Amino acid sequence: MNTPTKLGGYALGLVAAFGAAVSIGNAVGPVGPVGAGAEHAPTHGSGDGADADADTSGEPADGHGDHGSRTDPAEVAEIPGGLMVSQHGYTLRLFDDALPAGPATPLTFRVEDPDGEPLVGYEESHDEDLHLIAVRRDLTGFQHVHPDRAADGTWSVPLALNAGDWRIFADFKPAGHDEAMILGADLAVAGDYDPQPLPEPATTAEVDGYTVTLDGQLVPGEESELILTVGRDGEPVTDLQPYLAAYGHLVALRDGDLAYLHVHPAGEPGDGTTQAGPGITFYATAPSVDDYRLFLDFQHDGVVRTAELTVRADANPAAAPVDETSTPERENDSDDHSR
Repeated sequence: MNTPTKLGGYALGLVAAFGAAVSIGNAVGPVGPVGAGAEHAPTHGSGDGADADADTSGEPADGHGDHGSRTDPAEVAEIPGGLMVSQHGYTLRLFDDALPAGPATPLTFRVEDPDGEPLVGYEESHDEDLHLIAVRRDLTGFQHVHPDRAADGTWSVPLALNAGDWRIFADFKPAGHDEAMILGADLAVAGDYDPQPLPEPATTAEVDGYTVTLDGQLVPGEESELILTVGRDGEPVTDLQPYLAAYGHLVALRDGDLAYLHVHPAGEPGDGTTQAGPGITFYATAPSVDDYRLFLDFQHDGVVRTAELTVRADANPAAAPVDETSTPERENDSDDHSR
């Protein structure tokens, strides 16, 4: 082969390799390097969700955004939860990737097993087979709900949706699987999108007459202890009620790409040592220096409430967060949840 021919073939090879790399990046999503100091591009206001046509065929949406992508598990070992629509062969498949706004818009989906069949075998975690989290990409409108599952493996639940780009997370453990997994998929809601700014870092939040105070800091790359203390009318609440086999549930999402942090509580009701408040202890691991939004569900007087806080994961744990109150007065925020 002559030299010009060799060079031409080499150039074509580079173009093909570059195209493959772009395709992989689109499938995985906006994932930055894991570890302290990793940066990622913010996404507030990146989409308006307008004029999206929903598929009404009764089959799961496919081929739109990340809904149809599958990725080799070996490639995603260090990726935080919730960034993948498919992992370890399991896929979160929304029946529609666009829905209308409304206070109780039905969402239907299924989890597919490695053979592409609807998953019907689950191991119960915190009293439920599957926990569904819905949040708008500007980190407003948080909802933690528990869908109903039909015999064919189809899940359904009504959600309070307003215009914008939403992220749907399914938290579940397949029967016989070693670990729970968190899969995420995008959902567009048509209408005029008014993205809200992320509240500044704070150590207290007010919700429905209750004050929740944070003690502890997120340190990138390390398991961090976070104690959230619940009070009302200036007095500590010492009679929190068990909810989903715990005195509190904490969801932590990274601002920008909405990476879902691994969080677990310390102790459980009835273990002889865990107190029913005022403090609820969690352990969380932040993958990078960034802002994170914390959502704490707790139950008192028969009502589940959600307190919201912004925290900064800092490589220097001596740097104290800003001490100001975070209020729930953001668009489409919900204080009380019926589950």
